[in-house]
Amino acid sequence: MSTGKETNMKIIGMTCAACANRIEKGLKKIDGVHEANVNLALEKATIKYDPEKTAIDDFQQKIKDLGYEVVTDTAEFAITGMTCAACANRIEKVLNKLEGVSNATVNLALETATVQYTPSIVTVPDIREKVKQIGYGAIEKKEIQKDEVDYRQKEIQKQKRKFIISAILSLPLLWTMVAHFSFTSFLYVPDFLMNPWIQLIFATPVQFIIGKQFYVGAYKALLNKSANMDVLVVMGTSAAYFYSLYLTIQTIGMEHYHDLGLYFETSAVLITLILLGKYFEAKAKGRSSDAIKKLMGLQAKTATVVRNGVEQTIPLEEVVTGDMIQIKPGEKIPVDGLITNGISAVDESMITGESVPVDKGVGDSVIGSTINKNGFLQVQATKVGKDTALAQIIRVVEQAQGSKAPIQRLADQISGIFVPIVVGIAIVTFIIWYVIVSPGDFAEALEKLIAVLVIACPCALGLATPTSIMAGSGRAAEFGILFKGGEHLEQTHHITTIVLDKTGTVTNGTPILTDVIVVDEWQEDTFLALVGAAEKKSEHPLAEAIVEGIVQKGISLLECTDFEAIPGYGIKANVSGHEILIGTRKLLLKNKVEIETAILKMQELEANGKTTMLVSIDGKFAGLVAVADTVKSTSMSAIQRLQAMGLEVIMMTGDNERTAQAIGEQVGVTEVIAEVLPEGKAVVIEKLQAQGKKVAMVGDGINDAPALATADIGMAIGTGTDVAMEAADITLIRGDLTSIADAIYMSKKTIRNIRQNLFWAFAYNTLGIPFAAIGLLAPWLAGTAMAFSSVSVVLNALRLQRVKL
Repeated sequence: MSTGKETNMKIIGMTCAACANRIEKGLKKIDGVHEANVNLALEKATIKYDPEKTAIDDFQQKIKDLGYEVVTDTAEFAITGMTCAACANRIEKVLNKLEGVSNATVNLALETATVQYTPSIVTVPDIREKVKQIGYGAIEKKEIQKDEVDYRQKEIQKQKRKFIISAILSLPLLWTMVAHFSFTSFLYVPDFLMNPWIQLIFATPVQFIIGKQFYVGAYKALLNKSANMDVLVVMGTSAAYFYSLYLTIQTIGMEHYHDLGLYFETSAVLITLILLGKYFEAKAKGRSSDAIKKLMGLQAKTATVVRNGVEQTIPLEEVVTGDMIQIKPGEKIPVDGLITNGISAVDESMITGESVPVDKGVGDSVIGSTINKNGFLQVQATKVGKDTALAQIIRVVEQAQGSKAPIQRLADQISGIFVPIVVGIAIVTFIIWYVIVSPGDFAEALEKLIAVLVIACPCALGLATPTSIMAGSGRAAEFGILFKGGEHLEQTHHITTIVLDKTGTVTNGTPILTDVIVVDEWQEDTFLALVGAAEKKSEHPLAEAIVEGIVQKGISLLECTDFEAIPGYGIKANVSGHEILIGTRKLLLKNKVEIETAILKMQELEANGKTTMLVSIDGKFAGLVAVADTVKSTSMSAIQRLQAMGLEVIMMTGDNERTAQAIGEQVGVTEVIAEVLPEGKAVVIEKLQAQGKKVAMVGDGINDAPALATADIGMAIGTGTDVAMEAADITLIRGDLTSIADAIYMSKKTIRNIRQNLFWAFAYNTLGIPFAAIGLLAPWLAGTAMAFSSVSVVLNALRLQRVKL
């Protein structure tokens, strides 16, 4: 019988004793739980259980099913010592088995681990220690100081030094090897280089000092009952080295050393080539994470703020919400904020990918790290530090690059069993050559064994997917498309149906004054001055649109007295002695105003999706004004592009059927679903999915959040609400629909790139092993192919950084 264990969990969401009792009862019902106590005051559950019957994950799931949450945290670590996919898999498996860890993902290309854990059960030092026990290093990312030299750069320099030393020592041995061929027999080789003891002196430092990292890695892997690339390298080079050492010892007392069949050059050159591959790979991997570095480099370093009437320049970290910031032409805007004074054009290309500067004035919002082009601005800080748009973009890109795409599971499964299979193939190859092909020729059989071991290193397999995800998501971010994870980047290319929310997605989301029609007896400017004065007193959004439209025409508003809002009808006001009525036909008819001449024009405007208000001055019909939520300039062309890609496009809205159809016709959408309540949007998505369609929902508001979460892929317009962006899988920062097609295109390009990488990674191994086994690949050639397989995969992934959208 197993001994019981005890664990503690921090729980949030409890409001009373009944909540605590409910959780307690639920936990006690789990098979294997001996005792459960929930403390409401401490918000803590203490559970005694049998680990053979149940586990912590069961408790967390039960608490979640009951409607509460267990406090979890996420830590990111820089991992050192990994050499191939088998290393990453090993760390991942061990961490996922660690009590208190709910999910751990290790990324070989980024050399990072992301661990979600329950802090009341396991701590960051525990996780670090576990990684250390299996032979690797783990440094929590926040411990890496900004002024500290980039550890990746240090690793690149270290690999470069090792390669140079190894190359210098291996070059004389390579000289002797090349001179062995009949077509190179004319090459002069000094006699002393043919001395096996001299060759031993050159080869030994390469094997055991330069190559120490492979021995250490192989030892730790075997100690933990796993195998990785280091095991293959150590087996192959050690076989060559120790066989040559054996032959060298046999020469004691001999006068001539020629044609001994030594393999010192094989082991030394193999290690040199592998180090060269590692050096190129490290440099290429550094380039694949350039997107994050570029984004971080966009941030301003200082800000000029006005505090207590004094202007001062302070570090960006010291800016607080509410600070008034002065920004001169050509300067970066330090943080997100609202313009309180000034007019300028702002270059937002680094955030949105849109090259044309945007005109901004008082009341407009600005994004941190964008560039103020030509005017002086005073901005009030609204978001600073980790809350700014750029900080959130960096966080999303880091999450996407650190996550795993489903397509990677295949590579992980294969690499996990690959090394033991290769060792088996190498041993069989050795036996066949030694017993059947070249009976008794140990050197010949050994050469084939070494070639098989070396060509089969699974580095390329482990790098195939993560490098493409890093490059693809990073490139997309440069164009204002944020994929929250690798799985979303992969799934997007499966989309068959796009559902567009209307307001704020297809349209601008804010009504503007579109039409003004005045009867002959009134001048338009006088008419609008009276209308604007009356509407200025109203808080209705349509009134705000009318007033803003009138002000933009440069018309001065008159003074308004005796204002009255009539809910559902409109307004009544007195302006400069004139009695003004603005509103529905019911309002004017109720006040006995003749409006027959306006009805046809009103119906025409409403058929075009415009909201029309009739205006009466001093009891007589004077004209009408119409406002509309106008269609974004890019919506029609974006929808045509989606349709040209073979995608079904549907528009969904809570607006009335007539307005929705008018907008649909304007942008070229034939299928319009109107008068849908917020809670009904998710139901529409589910119905489409039930028809076998892969649905992407595009929206911007709080009311779109359920549908965004329900869809196969949720896309949030970046100009929308934070709730929508939180629920979505992709954020389109630009705010227009052209980014939808760009996101799908980027997904397709990335998946194609991953498939190319996986094909070449498999091809190197599956084709290389038979060639090595039948003797068509010399060990040094196998080493070259293996070293450059990883480099070629990474370089192929980096092509995504040049994709044009």
